[in-house]
This record gives sequence, C-alpha cells and structure tokens, in this order.
Amino acid sequence: MTNVTRDNAIERAGAYFDDGSFRHDLSDLVAYESESQEPSGAAELARYLNEAMTTRLAALGFACKVYANPSVGAGPILIAERHEGESLPTVLTYGHGDVIRAQTDQWRAGLHPFRLIEEDDRFYGRGTADNKGQHLINMGALDAVLKVRGALGFNCKVMIETGEEMGSPGLTEFCKANKDTLSADVLIASDGPRLQPCTPTIFMGSRGAVSFDLCVELRDGAHHSGNWGGLLADPAMILAHALATITDARGQIRIPEWRPDSLTDDIRSALRHLPMEGEVGPSIDKDWGEASLTPAERVYGWNSFAILAMKSGVPEAPVNAIASQAKAACQLRYVVGTNQVDILPALRRHLDSHGFEIVQIVPHDRGFFDATRLSPEHPWVQFVSRSIEKTCEKQPHVLPNLAGSLPNDIFADILGLPTVWVPHSYRGCSQHAPNEHVLKPVCRDALTLMAGLFWDIGDGPFPQV
Repeated sequence: MTNVTRDNAIERAGAYFDDGSFRHDLSDLVAYESESQEPSGAAELARYLNEAMTTRLAALGFACKVYANPSVGAGPILIAERHEGESLPTVLTYGHGDVIRAQTDQWRAGLHPFRLIEEDDRFYGRGTADNKGQHLINMGALDAVLKVRGALGFNCKVMIETGEEMGSPGLTEFCKANKDTLSADVLIASDGPRLQPCTPTIFMGSRGAVSFDLCVELRDGAHHSGNWGGLLADPAMILAHALATITDARGQIRIPEWRPDSLTDDIRSALRHLPMEGEVGPSIDKDWGEASLTPAERVYGWNSFAILAMKSGVPEAPVNAIASQAKAACQLRYVVGTNQVDILPALRRHLDSHGFEIVQIVPHDRGFFDATRLSPEHPWVQFVSRSIEKTCEKQPHVLPNLAGSLPNDIFADILGLPTVWVPHSYRGCSQHAPNEHVLKPVCRDALTLMAGLFWDIGDGPFPQV
C-alpha cells in the first residue's frame, strides 16, 4: 500500500504541472518586480512575502510570520512552520523571492522579465530559474503529499528571504538571533542548476565568492595622447600588468594563499565521472585553468579568478587621450580550504611584492558567502540520493559543492545543519542575464522527485546522524 500512495503523491505532483496550475502559479510569482538591487523594489519584496508566499503557505497549514531584516534597508524574511509532532524529524527548506536586475531593454523581442512567456519547452521570465520557480516546485510537492496522505509525516519550516542577490544582508544576524525558531534536522532546499538537464543533481555546499574592484587613479581628467603620450603613465596599462600577475596566461592562480588544500582523494573520487559537457552551454576550453586538474575538479574542487568587467576612458566613444584612471571588477570563487579572511590581504601583499602599491583594492558592498561542503557519504545525502533514484530510476549526479555561491554557510555553520540541495534548473538557463528561463520537462520532473522525497521523509525511518 505504501508504494501505491507514494505513487499517488508523485502522480498528483505531475498533474499539478500537466493541468496548467504550475504555469499559472509561476506566472503570478514572476509578475512581482522584486529586484533587491534596486531601491525602488523594496515595497515589492515585502509584497511578495506578504501576498504571494504567506497566502500559499497558509493554505498548506503553515503558520507564517514576516520579520523585518536586522540590516537596515534590507528586505524582509518570512518564516513559516507546520508542526506535526514532537517525535518527528524537522526539515528546513529555503528560497529567495528577490531577483537580479531585470535588464528589461536587453531581453529579446517578445519577452519581458516580469511576464511569463511560454515558448516550446521553456518558461521565460525573471525568477523562473532563480529562484521563484524552484521554491514553487518544492511547495507544489509538499502540497501533493498533503493532499494524498493528509499530513507530511514530518515537521517543516520554510524560510524565504528577499536579499540573496545582494549577498543576503542581515541573514547571518537573523539566524543567530533565531536559532531556536529555525532548529531542524536537515536543510533540503533548491537553487542553482543541474549538471545536465536530463539527470537530477544533488550538491551539499557551495563555493564562496569575494568580489572587488582593482583601481588605478593617477590624476584629474584625461590628457591629449599626442601632447602627453610618453610623459604620463597610462592607468590601463598599469592595471593590465597588475592583473597579469594574479594568474598566468591560462588562468592558473599565482597567489599561494588562493590555492586551496582541500582537493582530497575522496573529493576527487566524487568528481571523477561527472560529465562536464552536454546538451547546453559553450564548449569547455580544455587549455584553460589549472593544468593538472580535470574540468570537474577545476570548477567544483578548485578556486577560479575572473575579471568581470574593465573600464578605462570611454570604450563606447574612444578619444585620443590618456585616461586618468582604470578599473576592473574582479571575483574569486573559492572552495573549502581557502581562508576567506585572508583573501584580500593576500592580494594586497601579492600586488605590493610585484611593485603595484598604486593599485587600490575596493571590496564590493554586497556580502560574501563563505565556502561549505558536506561529505557525499553523509546519511542525509545517501537518503536523498536513494529517494531520487527510486523515483526516476537513475542515479543523480552528486557534487560535494555547487560551483556558484549561496548562503549555505549560514545553514551549515550557524544553524549547524547538514545541507542537501536539489536544484531544479539547468546551466543554460540564463540566470543573472536577459532571457532567463526554465525547461518545462525539468520542472515537471522536479515536482515528481520532490514529492517522492517528501513522501519518503514522512514514511521514515529518517537518517540518524
């Protein structure tokens, strides 16, 4: 009988997609212009929680409360709880209702960031992938279990924040102050992409990220290159040479403190057979990055430095003048085994040792996410993996950590939880870019996988840690 009712819950989750209800609900969520990076979006962030989320979760039997963010000016945080029994396990899940800047004028004709557009096997709209669609899928799966079983069979807490795209300001302080409220046995949440669209993915942490500007400011105003060329130092040239000391010509990091010590045999083993090229995305440049590592090790087990943008003068309308300043926006994505506190000091020491004292390091305002990782052998990881395999009859890809960054350090280090993420998007989804979208087959598949997982948690026995 258990298999029959589990199957019914999975069928119910699939029907939620097939009858158009998921599309309708996702369209409603996308319509909230919840840009946390724009001051004008503050009211919309609160409206997303108070209207869209509270209404939906209350209908599932959750008691909801929206909290002011302890960081002044940052978006509010929703905590919802459904308590079914003192002896039952508690699952905390998470999502973020804020989206990256809309970039409205850069979307292709026929699309709009805050209108859900369906084309072939895709739903387009800001937040479809990051992260509205993903937490909607998990709520839809919870609903399917409730409708079939009449109860979850476990306690559930939901956190929806509205500042993740700003580095989750205030979330650390909030979780420290509300540890009892947020106590749980495990975090099971969804963000980021699958490794390949057709195969479910599990990851247990994320790389950290530190973003900063490198600036060279030499004088006020630009000066004619004919009259002053050869007499005035060129800030762009100085900056280019400084940047060239950070990596070699193939992007291998030269700062010793930026080279991690955590690519151990067990992590190499977990990454060994992961496919890095597939149905979507550009071809990998095999001669880029750390030469001694495989592509999977480079992106999931190592650090990467990127120059996100550079500017000197007026690139869109250059003139015959030596610029007064140059700036590069830079980022280090880093894994466990890198000392976050020493990242920028190490860069300062490195630049100074190469004679570039003139180059300023200006940290970005957004917060930093620290690196986290959980062993693939952890009981909760094994439980989730078995459940997913039972539903879709294929083994999921298991990553020690996501290549991108999430506030997972808050759940792992402050709340002390094992963290298991089951992403519902794919790497070609254009998150943080124009034309963001999700794949409809992945959404439907994810609904059924999560319904099976939530059913199995309620069915027990749950992992003993």
